[in-house]
Amino acid sequence: MFVDAHSHILPSIDDGAPDIQTAIELAKIAVEDGITHVVCTPHIHLGRFDNDLETINRAVDALRHALREEQIPLKIAAAAELRVCPKIIELLKADKVPFLGEWKRRKVLLLEFPTNKIPKGSEKLMMWLLKNGIQPLIAHPERNLVLQANFEMIQRFHEIGCLFQITSSSLEGKFGPNAYKVSELMLTKNLVFMLASDAHNVDYRPPVLSHALKVAKELIGVDKALELVFGHPFAMSRSKFCDYAFDLLH
Repeated sequence: MFVDAHSHILPSIDDGAPDIQTAIELAKIAVEDGITHVVCTPHIHLGRFDNDLETINRAVDALRHALREEQIPLKIAAAAELRVCPKIIELLKADKVPFLGEWKRRKVLLLEFPTNKIPKGSEKLMMWLLKNGIQPLIAHPERNLVLQANFEMIQRFHEIGCLFQITSSSLEGKFGPNAYKVSELMLTKNLVFMLASDAHNVDYRPPVLSHALKVAKELIGVDKALELVFGHPFAMSRSKFCDYAFDLLH
């Protein structure tokens, strides 16, 4: 039983599943891999993917309906992956961003840096979020070119209070040796909060966690590895799956 809390399987909303048929195919792959819960996290990237609560919830409703029709036993919930930009605080104050869940009484916000830089003021932004009851969870830091070359920056964000999610396929070497090395180092230094697929498509970014879990078990042991694919992400997102959570706990 896995919880995949970073996935782009919602249809026709960003650069993930282009249509409902592909979304269904991705859902089937997830179930076959042992994933029971998916938090759908379409991009909110201003000027490129201008999603909001309305567009995301509409896509979730459509996929839930299709899953019922196809009798696919996958639980899904809505959140988003927010690209770091100058308007983040404005979006948050306007309640336009869905959170990933809650962790230690803070709302969890999934944040994405651009691939080739860390925007100026990012450290201050993280501190502002934490001060205002929001837990920053940085998506796939191992794939950021600046962080790959400056591991001390990852450690600094951790010291501030950020959490980190690494991409399952990074541990399979699919994002290159640098992403793998950073992932490995983050795991062994206990800097990883969760593993997630960041699924976008069937061919080269599918919703699969089992392969990375095997690698993680070898690096940090079975118990710690399982925390990354179930313990932490389920505890964080359980309120989004309240009915099923109740079934599991009673």
